[in-house]
Amino acid sequence: MTAVTRGEGHQGPEGSGWRGWRAAAREALYGPGGFYRRAEGPAGHFRTSVHASPLFAEAVAGLLCRVDEALGRPPALDFVDMAAGRGELAAGVLAALPAGVAARTRAYAVEVAERPVGLDHRIEWRAEPPQGTTGLLFANEWLDNVPVDVAEVDFAGVARLVLVREDGTERLGEPVGGAQERWLARWWPLAGEAGLRAEIGLPRDEAWASAVATLDRGLAVAVDYAHTADTRPPFGTLTGFWEGRETAAVPDGSCDITAHVALDACALPGGRLLPQREALHALGVTGARPPLTLASTDPAAYVRALASAGEAAELTAAGGLGDFGWLVQPVGIGDPLQDSGDPLRDRA
Repeated sequence: MTAVTRGEGHQGPEGSGWRGWRAAAREALYGPGGFYRRAEGPAGHFRTSVHASPLFAEAVAGLLCRVDEALGRPPALDFVDMAAGRGELAAGVLAALPAGVAARTRAYAVEVAERPVGLDHRIEWRAEPPQGTTGLLFANEWLDNVPVDVAEVDFAGVARLVLVREDGTERLGEPVGGAQERWLARWWPLAGEAGLRAEIGLPRDEAWASAVATLDRGLAVAVDYAHTADTRPPFGTLTGFWEGRETAAVPDGSCDITAHVALDACALPGGRLLPQREALHALGVTGARPPLTLASTDPAAYVRALASAGEAAELTAAGGLGDFGWLVQPVGIGDPLQDSGDPLRDRA
């Protein structure tokens, strides 16, 4: 097996078409004509918590209000929506905020695609997060699309980089070395059994640290499909999505390419992990059914409450969206998710 030149993205020999998964996915997702630059946006291919129910944006608005309280209600309160898609979450949060908080909120949507037509004028569209913010940075399903290299154990028990062509064909390249080898040893050690695989999450750790560093004070939250040291999948999680269906990961720009996140590796000092159901329960999203007595006294209200309960149940369901991991990283404040009370009370 021919070794390849070591370097960023682990390109194969010039003209060979072989690249590491990090370089291949980066081009397929974010390059010219890449998946995340397509007109239909992510919502055209998969359903996130943001698209499942407006309750999610309302919960994030409630969290922003708690951050506002912890910050002492600053004159300007920042909300940064990382990997904003078409701005659905940022728009939903602004709509759900009490008037007194909304008047002080500066909303930023961070995304590689062009600004959507008709987006709320209060939302600033950016390719990178602003520096020196005070408030809440929220990254919903961002880190799983930060491209990473993949390692696989060969028949000699050596972990090697997986190389891929644009059509999805794979082969093994050079042994994993340097910082990537150290990351695997610390966060995802591979036994010597041939075929075992791991996604090398170092770029995600670095991306998260950079995002958190943009906050002067406040809270950073990453929400994603995740695993921790005691639940690492033996063959990795690299996959593709197209029109709501899981498919083979093919780095030609035709589909989303994603892999679950080692959120415990991303966490900075003071951060903590919790499942989405626990985080949303703390923000008042419980999925509890309305009392049957409401059906007789106000049937329309009962139907609305029942629909809301169904949406809340989906957001918090075991085996579904409720299993998403939340990485909660306070910066200069306490953990607002450990606070109780009405998160949307008006703090004008």
